[in-house]
Amino acid sequence: MDYEQKKEQSSATEYFETDTWGDNALNQAPVHSMSPKKKGSFGQGLFLGVALTLLIVTLVFLVVKLSAVLNSNSTENYRLDVTEGSAIDYDMFQKLQSLEKIVRQYYYKDDVTATQLSDGIYKGLLDALGDPYSEYYTPEELEDLIESTEGIYYGIGAYVSMDTDYNRPKISSVIEGTPAEEAGLRDNDILYEVDGTSTYGLSLNETVALIKGEEFTDVLLTIIRDGKEMEVSVTRRKVETPTVKHEMLEDGMGFLQIVEFDDITVSQFSEAMTDLRAQGMKGLVLDLRANPGGSLDAVVDIAEMLLPEGMIVYTEDKYGNRREYTCDGSQQLEMPLVVLIDMNSASASEILAGAIKDYGIGTLVGTTSFGKGIVQQILPFSDGSAIKVTVSSYYTPKGYNIHGIGIEPDVTIEFDGETYYSNEEHYDNQLEKAKEVLKEKMK
Repeated sequence: MDYEQKKEQSSATEYFETDTWGDNALNQAPVHSMSPKKKGSFGQGLFLGVALTLLIVTLVFLVVKLSAVLNSNSTENYRLDVTEGSAIDYDMFQKLQSLEKIVRQYYYKDDVTATQLSDGIYKGLLDALGDPYSEYYTPEELEDLIESTEGIYYGIGAYVSMDTDYNRPKISSVIEGTPAEEAGLRDNDILYEVDGTSTYGLSLNETVALIKGEEFTDVLLTIIRDGKEMEVSVTRRKVETPTVKHEMLEDGMGFLQIVEFDDITVSQFSEAMTDLRAQGMKGLVLDLRANPGGSLDAVVDIAEMLLPEGMIVYTEDKYGNRREYTCDGSQQLEMPLVVLIDMNSASASEILAGAIKDYGIGTLVGTTSFGKGIVQQILPFSDGSAIKVTVSSYYTPKGYNIHGIGIEPDVTIEFDGETYYSNEEHYDNQLEKAKEVLKEKMK
């Protein structure tokens, strides 16, 4: 609809008097009895009343929004600019009033709350950006997000990312010893439906909200695997997510996997490295496969335990403001290093892999990474809600932005899933190749 055309800049009453939204709606619902041809003091009074109401609503809205911004705890400056061309204008409020009135009068259910409608508006505003990483969080959703970064939640025990081919969420990684693993879910299973609700068009946050639930309840997932549709029932449980796993392999090779970068990951990584060194580690396989990313601060802290002196990563926002993250080199890893990456290694894991590749201190093995070279920030509001919005792009030490491109491995080898899932030993051909490369480097 062209909002600049005068004929469509109408009040709520005029929306009911004209066939703006279809014959079917008019035929199936009572039409406002006032005729637009009648003019007089009543019509003028109504017009003035509506105009005054809109003005008051607009002023209240702006005061509330400005207050929320000023009272927020965001770590960045956040500006509310109501300027020419802004979506915040009288036409928008007229439209919203009309839409709400239509919903209240004609929508067949009576249980739609004002909170649901307002949350829908906020979510729609962020959705209009066309950025799958920018979204609005209700207070409840924000609590869930914080809970998940602390490493404990109630769900099935799987990480979810977006599959660009299907434009639907997918399982990017299954946590060991969880309901997801017990139910037979695998990496790259496409989530087609959750309890009969289609995932098409849903954000990752909305999909995860459908999957999570009370402990010991079941969730029915319709997935697509190898082009075939199948249903998997999973019982939700309390899931504790260790973000770092490690063990000593043969011939002095250490193995360390980072599942994601959370607040607790830095200490877990440090403790794992200390344990591996105590066991005589002479070379390290660092596994970043299926790592969806996470905290920028966490990956920088971990990078400081591996990299030489210099740049770790830098970010640039749309104003050209640059922020650099550097390393003093005091904890540089002084042993051969091989890094495993795959198509689900994204964001923070690509920051670490990209820096290791740029400095030439390790060999990357596997397949091209996901290619997420942008950074999000959570901006909270005083009512407990928040938005997550993309604020900048990031660049590797040599100035590469890998967004939409990914990081190419030095040694390419596709994962043999058929062999891995067909036997109890779970033969991992990519890991075996990484060990082979590391042995050569250790000679």
